[in-house]
Formats: sequence, C-alpha cells, structure tokens
Amino acid sequence: MNETGAPKSGQPTRRGLLYAGVAAAAALAGGGLAWWKWSPGAAQGDAAATLWPLSFDTPSGSKLEMQALRGKPLLLNFWATWCPPCVEEMPMLDAFFRENTAKSWQVVGLAIDQPSAVRLFMERTPVSYPVGLAGLGGSELSKALGNLAGGLPFTVVIGSAGQVLQRRIGRVSAAELAQWREFR
Repeated sequence: MNETGAPKSGQPTRRGLLYAGVAAAAALAGGGLAWWKWSPGAAQGDAAATLWPLSFDTPSGSKLEMQALRGKPLLLNFWATWCPPCVEEMPMLDAFFRENTAKSWQVVGLAIDQPSAVRLFMERTPVSYPVGLAGLGGSELSKALGNLAGGLPFTVVIGSAGQVLQRRIGRVSAAELAQWREFR
C-alpha cells in the first residue's frame, strides 16, 4: 500500500483476488461437469449379450450378423459421417483392423446416420472393416453399452468371452489401440 491507502501498482487487490478465486472455482466446476457428462457410464447389465442377436444392413446391401463375430475380441465403433472426430479416426481403426485380423481381432463400425449418407461416404472413403447401418437404433445400443451422454465417436472393446473390457467416448488414440491390442 502507498501513503494514500491504495495498493501499490502491480499488487493484487482483494477484489481482484476474489474475482480470480471465483473464476478458478467456476473453471473447476465446469471441468468436473464436462468429465461427468462425457465419461462413459457402466454398461447396462450384460449389455454385450444384447449385441449378439442383432444384425445390420451394410452399405453394400448385405447383412452384418453380430452373432458371427462372437468368441473373438471385438472393437465396436459407433460413428457418423457428420462427426469430424469419427471420420478422423477411421484410417487408424482401419490400420488396426488390417494389422490385427490375423490375431483374431475384429473391428465393426456402426453408423448412427442416414443410410444414403453412409453409402455415399463409404464410396469415397472405404475401409477394410465391416460397417453396419445402425441408424437411430444404434444410439440406444450405444447407451446400453455405457454411452449415457450419447457422444460420438464411441468405441467399445469386447473380449473374446463377451465381456466389455473398455469404453471410450471421443476419438481413440494410437496409444489406446496399442494397449487394447493386448486384451483378449
């Protein structure tokens, strides 16, 4: 403080410290809320068991029977053509599929999108792994598997015994794929 009782230049005032404290508390609360909203919840009961009886049309017009994938590790990715992180991770998921097919790994993309949009997208951006047209019903399956926020992309790793091993909302990383590759 100087002789007039005012704070010296460069020294914080009580009001400035109060504003800084309120701002920090708001930032922490916002971060906590975002973590709570976007972190995957627990899968509903034996959610993976609800997956096996399902079948989906593919962009080429054939059927993708989920029962045929049972008994091997499966990376299940929910995505949409209008979702930039979904589109960005597809080449990485495709590489994971091609590199690990011989190790019994399977990858399936379930499109939460209009069939016509997915067909057009897949013509321009093909992938090696199977893609199913899940439509809006795929959102319910995604929620049953723990995606309570409904965010995309959403990836679920299911072990060879049918148990959910990992869930991830948002774009996967190469490090996560390398870690998941060790799962069975």
